[in-house]
Amino acid sequence: MEPVYSTKITKVKGKEMFEREDTLVREIKLEMYVNGEKIGAVMATPVDQEALAIGYLMSENIIEKFSDVISLKLLNDGMQVHIEAKVNEASIKKLNAEGVVISGCGKSMTANIDPEAIEAKVIKSNFSIRAELLSREMSQFYTECPLYEQTGCVHTAKLFTDAHTYFIGEDIAQHNTIDKVVGKAQMAGIDVSNAFLMVSGRLSSEMVAKAVMHQIPILASRTASTCLGLMIAEKFGLTLIGFVRGDTMNIYRHPRRIVVEE
Repeated sequence: MEPVYSTKITKVKGKEMFEREDTLVREIKLEMYVNGEKIGAVMATPVDQEALAIGYLMSENIIEKFSDVISLKLLNDGMQVHIEAKVNEASIKKLNAEGVVISGCGKSMTANIDPEAIEAKVIKSNFSIRAELLSREMSQFYTECPLYEQTGCVHTAKLFTDAHTYFIGEDIAQHNTIDKVVGKAQMAGIDVSNAFLMVSGRLSSEMVAKAVMHQIPILASRTASTCLGLMIAEKFGLTLIGFVRGDTMNIYRHPRRIVVEE
């Protein structure tokens, strides 16, 4: 299934009205099955579905590491992911019992919102990055998102290790973009504790919680953090940065990983 499709629209420009072709992004309900059991579903863009499923299940601590996955299949015209794997049954029960609808697009579920309930370790990674490089990569980031260029209707994320090792994720749902890039990195055997994450939208609680669950040390955006997102970052040692624009940025918490050269 293609992630985009074309349609005719009527466009108004000033006093003119005319027809033109437009490109829209597709939206599907992606169902995830683990060991024959339906774990849940997310509203998503039909691209990188396998990576999305792996990233989501790891962010919920259902799968601990990618090497625990025995098989991974995309079925039903890309609308179902079937996984055979060693799993944490307690995390599945927790998701079913305590999952809440998160504030991003779609009806994705997570059990990882309350800062006091998040079952994650404090991030102790010594990974650091120059402020100049972070700003440059954020600017470059917005030129590397083909679905956004085509449709203007998706969120984006980029997980950056170095100039030769990075992963892009695009989706209608902001939180899905993190799961996609982390899923790609895990499938490639990359250590995400030595990387920084860029996202296109707000730094809300579910976005920050996903970075923490994956032990990614730095999360940055062009926009702001919510209060709850900041609280989670503070508790778990995440370097949280907003308003990265030009040569400026707001480091909300844990600035030690950002190096400013005089």
